[in-house]
Amino acid sequence: MTVGTATHCPYCALQCAMTLGPGPGTPDVTGRDFPTNRGGLCRKGWTSTSLLGSPERLTSPLLRGVDGELHPIGWEEALDRAVQAVRETRARHGADAVGVFGSGGLTNEKAYQLGKFARVALGTSRIDYNGRFCMSSAAAAASRSLGIDRGLPFPVADLDDAHTVMLLGSNVAETMPPFVQHLAGVRSNGGLLVVDPRRSATAELTADGAGLHLQPTPGTDLALLLGLCHVVVHEGLVDTRFVETRTTGYPALVRSIGAWWPQRVQAVTGVPAHLLRATAHRLAAGAARARSGRAGGTYILTGRGVEQHVDGTDTATAAVNLALLLGLPGTAHSGYGTLTGQGNGQGGREHGQKADQLPGYRKITDPAARAHVAAVWGVPAESLPGPGLPAVEMLMSLGRPGGVRCLFVHGSNVAVSAPDAGAVLAGLRRLDFLVVADFFLSETAALADLVLPVAQWAEEEGTMTNLEGRVLRRRRATAPPDGVRSELWLLAELARRLDAPSRFSADPEEVFAELARASAGGPADYSGIDYGLLDSGAAAHWPYPAGSTGTPRLFLDRFGHHDGRARFVPVAPAAGAEPLHHDGAVTLLTGRLLEHYQSGAQTRRVPELAAAQPEPRLELHPTTARRVGVADGQLARVASARGAAIARVRVTPAVRPDTAFLPFHFPGDGSANLVTQAATDPVSGMPEFKTSAVWITAREEAETA
Repeated sequence: MTVGTATHCPYCALQCAMTLGPGPGTPDVTGRDFPTNRGGLCRKGWTSTSLLGSPERLTSPLLRGVDGELHPIGWEEALDRAVQAVRETRARHGADAVGVFGSGGLTNEKAYQLGKFARVALGTSRIDYNGRFCMSSAAAAASRSLGIDRGLPFPVADLDDAHTVMLLGSNVAETMPPFVQHLAGVRSNGGLLVVDPRRSATAELTADGAGLHLQPTPGTDLALLLGLCHVVVHEGLVDTRFVETRTTGYPALVRSIGAWWPQRVQAVTGVPAHLLRATAHRLAAGAARARSGRAGGTYILTGRGVEQHVDGTDTATAAVNLALLLGLPGTAHSGYGTLTGQGNGQGGREHGQKADQLPGYRKITDPAARAHVAAVWGVPAESLPGPGLPAVEMLMSLGRPGGVRCLFVHGSNVAVSAPDAGAVLAGLRRLDFLVVADFFLSETAALADLVLPVAQWAEEEGTMTNLEGRVLRRRRATAPPDGVRSELWLLAELARRLDAPSRFSADPEEVFAELARASAGGPADYSGIDYGLLDSGAAAHWPYPAGSTGTPRLFLDRFGHHDGRARFVPVAPAAGAEPLHHDGAVTLLTGRLLEHYQSGAQTRRVPELAAAQPEPRLELHPTTARRVGVADGQLARVASARGAAIARVRVTPAVRPDTAFLPFHFPGDGSANLVTQAATDPVSGMPEFKTSAVWITAREEAETA
């Protein structure tokens, strides 16, 4: 490289801008001014290029031999072996016995081509992705209430002038630190409201008069939101003009919240009634301020903490209902949104990786959508499979009669990241053939029959879509090692060998142009975007139909439903997936650490990050630690009905006495998902990651039991 390469961070959906290089060897990283990060990066971003030259890098395909070990082979043999496995599986068990598991970390081009590969080259309906574990509940809630799912329907910079911001179940101070600068203004005027059972780093931002921290009992977020809606309705805080002119379903919503008066909500959630009222009035004051013409209103933002539940869709829906009562969505200085987690969590769910979707965020069951996409692909519409299985259901089918027998995994580490990981590991081992495309030997790749080494983020061209629905250019800054191939090339070669009836390109710009045509007219319309536009530096927020200038702010004129109105959707708490707080159990919450990302397959290989957080730490309240007989720094066993994990105890008052916290970045005995539940939300398919009943004992006692 002779000049620096402008690109974006490989990690979260903030997609912080950076410049790589110039210089020989591993490229240097410099933060680049951009609306989301303004030159700032977190520790993960600053160290992101260290993996490009990692000695653990895969540089040749690996095939498991008769001795049970993985051995290097050439690409021709690897591709032929993958095709052989597909053909044998389809012949014995049918097309749906071949499955594909994708990722919210793939570029738009790779996500699109992976969905097309599954349905056209493999002929299978069995495709889903790890975004099912991330955004599915929020997406389902936004789609049914607002008509379109885009994480933030407004630019993140709009938060700079906010009067009030409510964060529900999101620890942005650790998961996307550069985001915190957008909260500086709201903190200075005391308007940051954080809902979290933990005293997280984000909750700490409310200290010293900067806002309020509401610390509900785990699993009671829906009741809390119903209580806030009750206060808004019954204390005269509703934006009646907005409700009358831009929504439907208000009377049914009012009836549904009638029983959730503040004192009852206090009894259920543990949040004092006076704090509920103070919160509702603060939210309403910001909304009223914006309506009066002063910039900076109220924003309600949800995260995985309130969404990763069996009632996650209903909880996110309750947050939308609250926002609609206050007249926030579709206005110039207020709003509702959800904070997308993975780097391409937004684009990854728009273009065909989900079991029930086609490119452009079209429903796979819609005849018109099928006809449009099939025409772009040059195949008969009737040849496209119907909807498949959501991620958990597909993973639980692995190796079973009628289930997936041959699985392709791209950009995901399900051996660590999936719920009830012990059952998933057993399923991976039952498979007839497992193909994993990765750049390291992840815990999932280590179980594969065939491992295919692919390019990393700085070695490829492509696009990503960040949490604002802004399409961004990812640029190649360095060449991949010899022996490594791009996933677009890989999919194109496999499709050719499988005699797929459509064209598969290895050129990302060509693939994006086809994606744009396939998305035309859909909710996520990219038809007016091309590489030239993105390379010009233009801000490209979808929907961006051909001939338009994009849509930085959704819903200003109408919502996504046919009548242009948003929907109030009544919801109510239901029984959880398992009983909590019984027989000495505490409720386990899982989440992220500042230094690590997702399953840790990348960040655990960065020396600086691994040194800072080398092992899982189980957070326990001092009272709980005394009760179960463990001390700070001691190893403990965390057991549930699914399995058990081992972690070192960190005693802290930051968690409630009825709660424990364990990060999910670690494999083996330290895997938090060995104890989480595979029960799922009936609407979104989201697993119950956040509330599991666990019993904690000192490790020494468990070993002698």
